[in-house]
Amino acid sequence: MSKKVVLGFSGGLDTTYCAKHLSEDLGYEVHSIIVNTGGFDAAELQRIEAHAYRLGVKTHTTVNAVRSYYDRIIKYLIFGNCLKNNTYPLSVSAERLVQALHIAEHTQQLKADAVAHGSTGAGNDQVRFDMIFHIMLPGVEIITPIRDHQLSRETEIAYLKEKGVEMNFEKAAYSINKGLWGTSVGGKETLNSRGLLPEAAWPTPCTKQDAESLSLGFEQGELYTVNGKRFSHPSEAIEEVQRIAGPFAIGRDIHVGDTIIGIKGRVGFEAAAPMIILKAHHALEKHVLTKWQLQWKDTLAQFYGNWLHEGQLLDPVMRDIEAHFTSSQQNVTGAVFVQLLPYRFMIEGIESAFDLMSSQFGKYGEMNTGYTGQDVRGFSTIFGNQVRIWNAVQESGKG
Repeated sequence: MSKKVVLGFSGGLDTTYCAKHLSEDLGYEVHSIIVNTGGFDAAELQRIEAHAYRLGVKTHTTVNAVRSYYDRIIKYLIFGNCLKNNTYPLSVSAERLVQALHIAEHTQQLKADAVAHGSTGAGNDQVRFDMIFHIMLPGVEIITPIRDHQLSRETEIAYLKEKGVEMNFEKAAYSINKGLWGTSVGGKETLNSRGLLPEAAWPTPCTKQDAESLSLGFEQGELYTVNGKRFSHPSEAIEEVQRIAGPFAIGRDIHVGDTIIGIKGRVGFEAAAPMIILKAHHALEKHVLTKWQLQWKDTLAQFYGNWLHEGQLLDPVMRDIEAHFTSSQQNVTGAVFVQLLPYRFMIEGIESAFDLMSSQFGKYGEMNTGYTGQDVRGFSTIFGNQVRIWNAVQESGKG
């Protein structure tokens, strides 16, 4: 009886090679799985399934992970206003982790002997998949043919043609990875330290020129309403924001960051919905949270985003931080108003029953109702007392 292997499968060159190699060269019974995190439509998923069965897999499973992707990861990225290096919304980092979780769960269900992925030895994904599998699937062999054999694209193509596999072997000029929380774009320009991606490289062209208003309704930190329309799940609201704002070509940028394996990496991305939602959520928080709530959230969010980027989602400290994030969102309820323009957006303001800028407590720079001028005199004297003493000691020491 053949051993079972679960293969994370996208239908591209690398995973196509893996499917053939695992079954015909290594003798495994291959069970392929694709985890859709928002980057595939129904027709694409059907084509990928048909391709998998033509390769000879025993079973192929399609998991719609859009909602679980939000529930497990994106929700907390929004709560934390997480941007890697103050730039990147962790689009691919987060996506790979939820894919790894579903692949591991499928491996457990099938009681498979091995799990496989098509990562190369050159990037972050190999670490993210391996770490999740090591933790969730102790004792299960991890097979990575592309990485282990250091296969070139040309070698893979020659092998598949010899096996009679028919597929499009043409390499696209740009590598595009689309998901619910943004789209990454890699090409020759991102392989160097200087250079912008050309207009044609971006998946979503700028087709809207006239300004539009957008209203976002948050309930305890989660987005449920877009332009007055309520959605049953925040993932649907995210998709609606992307549908409206994407044609403005908002959220384009190039991120330069430190990879898990210690080298610098550069990647383009477009993320209209993530960038607008993160900035809108943060604007609402600045109105409804206290100074120290904001301070500690920022501190924890930087660690959370970095640790998630490095594949450490299952570290228990992440649950602790998520609990803090969730607690902080109790009053993050209200509407945020955004103006959309070609290539940019502006936050116009917020409305919330929890707004700490309420005029009943005073108006900044004009008048106050909660204290007197005498109160401030005393406060200023005490608040600066230690620093006044320090400076006095320095002066006396000079004499």
